[in-house]
Amino acid sequence: MNERLPEPLRVLTEQLGKLPGLGPKSALRVAMTMLKWPESETRRLGESIYRLRDQLCFCERCGGLAAASPCPLCSDLSRGRDELCLVSEWDALLALEDGGFFRGQYMILGGLLMPLQNMDSQSLELDRLSARLAEGEIRELILALGSTLEAENTASFVKQFVGRRFPQVRVTRLAQGIPLGAEIKHMDKETLRQSLKYRQEL
Repeated sequence: MNERLPEPLRVLTEQLGKLPGLGPKSALRVAMTMLKWPESETRRLGESIYRLRDQLCFCERCGGLAAASPCPLCSDLSRGRDELCLVSEWDALLALEDGGFFRGQYMILGGLLMPLQNMDSQSLELDRLSARLAEGEIRELILALGSTLEAENTASFVKQFVGRRFPQVRVTRLAQGIPLGAEIKHMDKETLRQSLKYRQEL
């Protein structure tokens, strides 16, 4: 089908098709929708994409995307300085921050350990983490990495890494187990195992 498309439309469709969740047909639908927009709108979209690289940077402290470094979260003097929440990617930071219940510091690890995808410890932001902990402000490192096998392996690695270099820093993790409103009989074995392992005082 792509061979029959005019060259500019074919190129755009191929580019859009590289985005997550967009196959060839969806990419063509998006491109055709853009053609129906007023010219000013399509030009504005193109300029926004073009400026994306020029106007964004990575925060020197947390590693998140921002218009300036340090980012607004790291610059906010009202936030606590003794708790550091470690997340794998920026979207996890956004999800936690949207909840509004954490008022400490964040840092993005830059992924999880996934040997089959060539994501080893060299791919993680361990130098940045060491620099943050070496400042001496952080008393607790909260691992908010998820509950997949890769997240578990990464959490164990980070715990050992921090324990060797910064034994004074307490390493904790987000609670795992039975979600609110669920019944025991519907839980899988791993969820039940995690619930028992990380049970809490009442």
